[in-house]
Amino acid sequence: MRKTYEGSARRRDVMKVLADARPAELDPSLLAGSRRQREDLARITAATQEGPTGGPLAWLRPRFLPLGAVATVAVSAIVVGTLVQQDPSGTTGAQPGTRPPSATATGLDGRMELLGAAKAAEASTAEGTYWQVTTRAENVDVVGEPGRRFTVRSSETQEWSVGVRPGTRSLMVTGLDAVTEPRTAADEERWRDAGSPRQVESPAGADGGMRVGLTIGTRRPMVMRTDHDNKIYALGPDNVSYQALRQLPTDSTRLRRQFERLYERDGGGENSGDRTTWMLRQAADVITMPVKPGTRAAAYRLLADLPGIRVQGSVTDPLGREGIGITLPDNPETPLGTVEERLVVDPSTGALLAELVVLAEPSATARQAGLDAGTTVNYSATTRMEWAQRQITVPKNARH
Repeated sequence: MRKTYEGSARRRDVMKVLADARPAELDPSLLAGSRRQREDLARITAATQEGPTGGPLAWLRPRFLPLGAVATVAVSAIVVGTLVQQDPSGTTGAQPGTRPPSATATGLDGRMELLGAAKAAEASTAEGTYWQVTTRAENVDVVGEPGRRFTVRSSETQEWSVGVRPGTRSLMVTGLDAVTEPRTAADEERWRDAGSPRQVESPAGADGGMRVGLTIGTRRPMVMRTDHDNKIYALGPDNVSYQALRQLPTDSTRLRRQFERLYERDGGGENSGDRTTWMLRQAADVITMPVKPGTRAAAYRLLADLPGIRVQGSVTDPLGREGIGITLPDNPETPLGTVEERLVVDPSTGALLAELVVLAEPSATARQAGLDAGTTVNYSATTRMEWAQRQITVPKNARH
């Protein structure tokens, strides 16, 4: 599906990339806390008595989900215990990369590659009836009592189908092939020494004061309706329609200005991190939506001009696919320690391949369980994204 990322000697000429990708106007270039999200959270927690097992780091993931109800699940997984994934743009395949991650960040080259991704994203994509995404995700949790800590991983596949035509529905099926199990052989031994408990607990919140229950083993999938009237996505503080998405600006200056207005309406990022992080997440959201190719390209150009982010010219995502790495400037504190949030972008297609959370400085609890700096403790990788004419098939055993 995607081209192998070339070495520096064979990269596109920097000036040509700039000339091709720069917008006409010569631009140099979490979802939490709003009234809508609080209302959605109240509704989803009232309706959801049982959900797929998730972990306390789920709220850290950039918000790549539709509409308030589902988006709220993503940012409040520590409350409802749900493991939710996200989605990139363009059909992608889980092709293994051919080179290891770059050891050093190459800011200039990385930004040039982002501009190249913007150019690739401008390729026209035919519209359809359903915008469909398949993702694979994994979340790592530390469980057990002091002195007997071990780690478990919760993994699942998710399918999300967004209906964009009148009369269609939007469905998300989570928990496909879902399982929670000891992460390594050493963890399995510690689990057995603890009596092979089926129910375990993991701390949630940076202070570890809240605990989340996890169930070892497999679980049934769950299906959720993710549209309301004609609203199919959450953008900043608003739920928006497909028509509104298609009207988003196709140049980065106007798109940034629209984001800035949304940022102020969303409490000025009061509960969503600083401006750069908020803007990056909104741009990443847009990249994954069924917007016009020009809007997706504008979002990449906006990303390339954000201050404080670190861009690496060559990294490998959790499925072995190579791309550009983008690291957010902040380092949130979690029960496992401080973490870095990263995105991986395919420069040849403009697809967002994956997002991941990596331990920067493990907490004492994490170290007791064998987690070191550099460990990926949460990821979501897209394996398919494309237009379709038919709705996805919901498993017969899915919970509603």
